[in-house]
Amino acid sequence: MTVINYHPSKVQIAADVSRSLQEDLRGATDWTASLIPEDKLSSAIITTNQEMIVCGLHWVEHSFLLCDENCQFEWFVEEGQHITAGTQLVKIAGNSRAMLTAERTALNFLQTLSATATTTHKFVTQAANPNVKIMDTRKTIPGLRLAQKYAVTVGGGVNQRIGLFDGVLIKENHIIAHGGITQVLQYALEQTPKQIPIQIEVESFAELKEAVAAGANLLLLDNMTMAEILQCVDYSKPYQVELEISGNVNLDNIHTYAQSGVHRISIGALTKNIQAIDLSMRFI
Repeated sequence: MTVINYHPSKVQIAADVSRSLQEDLRGATDWTASLIPEDKLSSAIITTNQEMIVCGLHWVEHSFLLCDENCQFEWFVEEGQHITAGTQLVKIAGNSRAMLTAERTALNFLQTLSATATTTHKFVTQAANPNVKIMDTRKTIPGLRLAQKYAVTVGGGVNQRIGLFDGVLIKENHIIAHGGITQVLQYALEQTPKQIPIQIEVESFAELKEAVAAGANLLLLDNMTMAEILQCVDYSKPYQVELEISGNVNLDNIHTYAQSGVHRISIGALTKNIQAIDLSMRFI
């Protein structure tokens, strides 16, 4: 199965930032920033207080530029760079009011996307197997799916389907509702356009054998023990199938899973269990 990583457009980034600024302003005035003289110009530096993978530079610039189109940026880091605590990321110069209005939106994007990239990088590093794709899921922060999908790739991960429109994932409730693995899979193979990948979730070795017999070529091994995973890997070797692990994967066990012979490991924690990077912006 071909996997295409998502790269955000300027239109998408602008939409993300505009939506976030609207949450703050509601079309009204930033009363706190208005305490500063209207024509006052300032400079500020954003610094990280912890180790991180940098992600979200374009969102930062859009945040400030939507408030002051004349803002200037001097970046000291690059997208995807691994940096340590105390590193200065960027110097921003522009209208003081505008910079104060944009500050929280800019930092929110930078700390959230960098956290996603940093978490992904940790899992990829711990897996230590370039032949196994470390993949995200649809368990993303509402409204930030495309941005977080991008951040996963910056951290070295690979995107799963973006949404329900670009891939089929047959889970236990679909199987139950349709009447069984063979029935739902055969119907999916008949009805789904050829360009849409079809994946089916199995919870036991017996279910895997049934799915393979019914024509599955992309299988998700859900919450299986290592013994079950190895049994599925061994059985599947003669077939042209891809195996993916999901469920209860963490930094302590991902290396073991990555050596099991599967092709992919999907991890919801890449996007839903993140802790925002500690950043600060200070006027100078």
